[in-house]
Amino acid sequence: MMANRSYHAPNGSQASAAQRHNPAMAGLTPRGRGAGQRHPGAPMSDQKAKTVLKEAVDAVVNSFAKHTHGYGRVNVVEALQEFWQMKASRGTELIGGPLVVYESIPTSSPPYVCFVTLPGGSCFASFQNCPTKAEARRSAAKIALMNSVFNEHPSRKITDEFINKAVEDAKKSFKGSPEDENDPNTSLGAFHFMLEANRAKSMLEFQELMTVFQLLHWNGSLKAMRERDCSRQEVLAHYSHRNLDDDMRSQMALDWISREQEMCGIIAEELHRADDEIETARLAGRELRFPKEKKDILMLACSQLGPG
Repeated sequence: MMANRSYHAPNGSQASAAQRHNPAMAGLTPRGRGAGQRHPGAPMSDQKAKTVLKEAVDAVVNSFAKHTHGYGRVNVVEALQEFWQMKASRGTELIGGPLVVYESIPTSSPPYVCFVTLPGGSCFASFQNCPTKAEARRSAAKIALMNSVFNEHPSRKITDEFINKAVEDAKKSFKGSPEDENDPNTSLGAFHFMLEANRAKSMLEFQELMTVFQLLHWNGSLKAMRERDCSRQEVLAHYSHRNLDDDMRSQMALDWISREQEMCGIIAEELHRADDEIETARLAGRELRFPKEKKDILMLACSQLGPG
């Protein structure tokens, strides 16, 4: 329903949009058309994209360090935690408190990978190939800190202007009449309803809510509710205030257990797809809660299936 707006290495036509919204990336992409430089609009090489991403992240971290700790090396793990504690102290409501949670992927050899989940649920991961577990944690903290800082920028808030532009853009791809935007039982109307319901929230907050609906769609829950004659408005109204919790994950895991019993191997197929999505998002520095939640749900289903 909503394009992912977390900051990552610009590639092709995404570069200009990333620069508009991310000052740290401005001036970091190649300029000119001399030897060895890409044509404007041409896809950036993987190595160049990784370099641009690293430079952007380092620029934000260094700027944050200068304004909060003075010059010198900053402990990004501590800085990220302090950032969210500061938000909580200023009155931001954070379900579960301001704790930042890290999760390392078990492995006996490098490269090591670490996930970091922010208060509210947004998830990022180490975006570099890290030789140590400590470096993987710092890499994850860096990309999460960059997104946390930029999420405070006014351009990252859902305003009347943003809603109007988003709806107008959506009209070009949604089929139906222009009047559909005011009918929550249409796709366009549901999109408009969700934006209006999240007015003044940040893009990360909106993405956290969208993750719930992405999972409901992936799990087949939305289709099942339509078959029970639940209107889109009823579904939106209910799940707009529902947090993704263990009960919801457990129910989805049961659904996948049932599918596995009907179609052997479907969980393994979905796990492979989720792993690919996680790796792609991780290396690009994108928010990746949706594929990670899919994997966690599928792994929960596997644990309950037992040896087959």
